Amino acid sequence: MNAASSKGSVYRITELVGTSTNSWEEATTNAVETASSTLRDIRIAEVTKLDVVVEDGKVSAFRARVNVSFKYEK
Repeated sequence: MNAASSKGSVYRITELVGTSTNSWEEATTNAVETASSTLRDIRIAEVTKLDVVVEDGKVSAFRARVNVSFKYEK
């Protein structure tokens, strides 16, 4: 195996926070789809934390912390 073919790929992991007034699923979708508009080739999205915003004793927003992974291009 030569040196060029033995190199692996390099990926970057970026943490995002998506929000939604409807659900955690929609918050996750918002984060990934927004990131996809500027990042190419997102490979993995991992939800790492879920929380809610509470206003006047009621849930007003859902938040999903999402790590997205994308490959560096050569």
